[in-house]
Amino acid sequence: MRRRSILLAVAVLAAGLLVASLAGASEGKKNLKADDLTGYQENPDVSTGATGSFEATIDDDAQTITYELTYSGIEGGTVSASHIHFGKRAVNGGVSAFLCSGGDKPACPATAGTVTGVIDAADIIGPVSQGIGLGEFDELVAAMRAGHTYVNVHSTGGNPAWPGGEIRAQINDRANDN
Repeated sequence: MRRRSILLAVAVLAAGLLVASLAGASEGKKNLKADDLTGYQENPDVSTGATGSFEATIDDDAQTITYELTYSGIEGGTVSASHIHFGKRAVNGGVSAFLCSGGDKPACPATAGTVTGVIDAADIIGPVSQGIGLGEFDELVAAMRAGHTYVNVHSTGGNPAWPGGEIRAQINDRANDN
């Protein structure tokens, strides 16, 4: 009987330690996903067969955003840049950070591909006119968590070309039921 009580106590303690370690491992991190990137989310809308996806992990402790952007089927020439913008659904906003073809980020794949990277405070470029200053990591993260940022993939050189953006998706927009 006593042995059984000891084994039960050890099992309960082990389970508690496991739960605590799992909670600690994800402390300060938050995964965010964007809607599917399409031309229909652009403002104004764009009729294109291009699509894409975007996922990010915010690490509050390290002050970094690790991301993966994938897109394909670009019709408007080649991709000139991709950014995170500060703006709510159906409203255009300023650029907050480059994902590719700007700053220290790699060149964007021409018409299809995957880009991965890390954004830190040095990558935050604004938009100052909308209240996010240079390097204000916490401001961008707050906007992302609130669903007030979007990913945009810009294309140029084609006929047609959409330098204002060919595909777009809102990040973490809890109001969207799609």
